[in-house]
Amino acid sequence: MIKPSLYVLAIGVSDYGDDTLDLRFAAKDARDFSRVLRRRGRKLYREVVVRILPDADGDGVFDGLDWLRREVTAKDVGILFLAGHGVNDDDGDYYFLPRNADTRRLRRTAIPYFDVKKTLSNLAGKTLAFIDTCHSGNVMGRRRGVADINTVINDLASAENGVVVFASSSGRQSSLEDAKWGNGAFTKALVEGLDGKADYTKDGKITINQPDLWLSERVKEITDNRQTPTTTKPETIPDFPVVVL
Repeated sequence: MIKPSLYVLAIGVSDYGDDTLDLRFAAKDARDFSRVLRRRGRKLYREVVVRILPDADGDGVFDGLDWLRREVTAKDVGILFLAGHGVNDDDGDYYFLPRNADTRRLRRTAIPYFDVKKTLSNLAGKTLAFIDTCHSGNVMGRRRGVADINTVINDLASAENGVVVFASSSGRQSSLEDAKWGNGAFTKALVEGLDGKADYTKDGKITINQPDLWLSERVKEITDNRQTPTTTKPETIPDFPVVVL
């Protein structure tokens, strides 16, 4: 039996053209997430193919989305990791902010949610999204804003789109990052979980159902209950392993 391949597109934007939007660890989050999947994916997958886009501009993000859609076949697993800022415009439409985004010209300089959804919903294989993005307004130090991500999460995880979604926060909560973690809180917990902490059954496998409890408890612990991650899975998607320890 031919093993599946794992394709990972990891995008993390820390260094923005607008310095007021700068983050400390989003680009590092993308690297650290990719590193644990490379290490822990060796037993389960025929190959682990990772494309990391630190501080990507808009063209780089679109190229990455095209690459992911092109590479993933029906037997494979495709993962999108997004860390940085996102914003809801005046109409409520959601955008991810690449390095060269202008918050006054979102439609021309940011990545519309529609393009992200179109890519993920059209992947031929199993599809997971890890989303650590927020509103770019009211950026204060370690905060990643207050975007309402719930609509995006629920839409991606609908039966129509079929994406398993792990999100860093719920509603309009801020996503936090801190030097003592060396990451955003979500990625800190996520990497720990995929590295073995989420293996509650002690069977040497981390399935898509297992990180949910670990992420919820761990993120709330290290943020003093200021951040609550959410996991949303389509009812039509059975449990399956993400990594084997």
